[in-house]
Amino acid sequence: MENERVRIRNVEVLSDDWYLLKKTTFDYRRADGVWQTLNRETYDRGNGATILLYNLQKRSVILIRQFRFPTYRDGHDGFLVETPAGLLDNASPEQRIREEVAEETGYRVGEVRKVFEVFMSPGSVTEKLHFFVGEYAGDDRAGEGGGNVAEGEDIEVMEVPIQQALMMIAEGEIADGKTIMLLQYAQLHLFGAGPN
Repeated sequence: MENERVRIRNVEVLSDDWYLLKKTTFDYRRADGVWQTLNRETYDRGNGATILLYNLQKRSVILIRQFRFPTYRDGHDGFLVETPAGLLDNASPEQRIREEVAEETGYRVGEVRKVFEVFMSPGSVTEKLHFFVGEYAGDDRAGEGGGNVAEGEDIEVMEVPIQQALMMIAEGEIADGKTIMLLQYAQLHLFGAGPN
C-alpha cells in the first residue's frame, strides 16, 4: 500500500539473527506540506496470533507461564503469565493458533473466533497480532502441552478463575499486554459481571 507522504531513500539491514532489524531512511511530508528526512529502526519478527481459552460454566480461563528473557531486567524475574501465542510462519492465523494452543497447553479447540487484530508496538516492531477466543472443556485436553523444547519453551499450563485472573492484573502478576487485552475482552463480552 503506497502512501504519497512517504518516500523510502535507503534500507539497511542491521541484524538478521533471531529476527530482522532494519534501519530505514525516508522522506516524510508533514501535515503542513514540508518534507522531513527521518531515520527509523524496525524489528520484523513476522505476524502472530494469540488466544484466550475460556469455560463459561466453570468461569475459568487457560493461561500459561513461561520465561521471557527480554523481561528479565529491572527487578522482574522474567516469568510472564500469558495467553498462548505464536508467530504465523506462513500459516493462516486460525490454523496457527490451533497448532500453538495444542503445543503450549495440550488443549484441542474446535471453533475459534477472531475478536480483533492489533499492532502491539508500532513505534518499532512490525508485528500485527491476531486475537482469538475459544471455548474449552476438560475433555478437550489431549496432551500435556509445555511448548516446543527445541525452541527453548518450558511452559506451565494454568487454569484460573476469571475473577482471579482479573485480580492478577490489578496486583501486577499479569503484566503482558495481549493477555490483559483478552482478559478484559472476556470480562466485558463473554463472562459479563457475573458472580465475584
